[in-house]
Amino acid sequence: MPKISLHTRLCDMLDIKYPIILAGMGGMGGPTSGPELVAAVSNAGGLGVLGCAFLSPRKVDEMIRKTKQLTDKPFGVDTIIPPEVPLTGTTAEFKAELPSLAQSAGSDEPDVIEKLRRELGVPVPGGGRGYLAAMAEDAIWSQEDFKKQVEVIMEHRVPVWAAALGDPAPYARECHARGIKIIGVVASARGARRLVKSGADIIAASGAESGGHNSRIGTMVLIPQVVDAVSPVPVVAGGGIGDGRGLVAALALGAVGVWCGTVFLATREAIYEDYHKQKILESTEDDTMVSKVITGKQARYLKNRLIEAWDKAKIPTLPMPMQSIAIVPILDGAYEAKMADIVPAPAGQIVGMIKEIKPAKQAVEEMVSGALQVLDELPSKKPAPRRRSKGS
Repeated sequence: MPKISLHTRLCDMLDIKYPIILAGMGGMGGPTSGPELVAAVSNAGGLGVLGCAFLSPRKVDEMIRKTKQLTDKPFGVDTIIPPEVPLTGTTAEFKAELPSLAQSAGSDEPDVIEKLRRELGVPVPGGGRGYLAAMAEDAIWSQEDFKKQVEVIMEHRVPVWAAALGDPAPYARECHARGIKIIGVVASARGARRLVKSGADIIAASGAESGGHNSRIGTMVLIPQVVDAVSPVPVVAGGGIGDGRGLVAALALGAVGVWCGTVFLATREAIYEDYHKQKILESTEDDTMVSKVITGKQARYLKNRLIEAWDKAKIPTLPMPMQSIAIVPILDGAYEAKMADIVPAPAGQIVGMIKEIKPAKQAVEEMVSGALQVLDELPSKKPAPRRRSKGS
């Protein structure tokens, strides 16, 4: 009997041992998949991906350099390139341009954000300006700055660039010339076809179950349709995958690997608040919610009182990046006070499967061993031959 293997063409394309990719996780508050987590996943045989959304080009450069010190294996960098954000602009300039939320909500309150902050019991940070406000000042929000991020990736010749929320076409030729593979992160078959035309080498399709920005379509139905839409371009599956069973299911749906985020949140190397790691351990599959309140785009988070209060007040959300900038005064105090039910915690519906905090290497190894066990047991689950009835 031939030895069972998880080796797929994704492994050959990316020079990795197992078809497991760490989804690049990051945001306004900084990266979740930082150098330590990325290196741990890559060293374990998968592909680690840095989460660099909203980080300044300088910080992207620092993270790439540190990752190179921790691993000699291939890794990637995840950025977003949303087309609807302004061409140029700083945090201060965008703050000055924020529309009046009170007027758009039809409220008599002069400042809806301040009203929500008081209702939620969020304190003002010591000195009036805390960690997140400082991070926001250094964050990037414009197309011009997102372009500079990609230029840093190309300068370093990072093996993989994962591009989300936009079109990688302007950078595809130069990336390929430098030996960089492009992963296009999508939420639909239509988006997958578009990114293949733009030069994506691999498509990561992330279903509704996933944490962070996600799809309105469930993973089980999304993956086969994306596979059919872009064949022979390889597809990796994201959303609701947290163990070996999910990996095998993804392969059965036609994917060549998996794109996993939430399962790595509860690892020792993840840059994720300890109170959020504990909250994941206590959560069930029903303890997440989908909202535009944090970024202006649909994303899944652990249940959050800010989101609930915003929705209850029927305040319209703003487009990216205005929504994130608008809520900084609330999040700033919540971060400092360690308010786990206010600070946003992107997470997928597999949180109910996570029962312990472990090293990232162990998470990879358990996914691999679990998948091999499932594949080994599949022949015994084969349906029994149908019995013929008498007289047939």
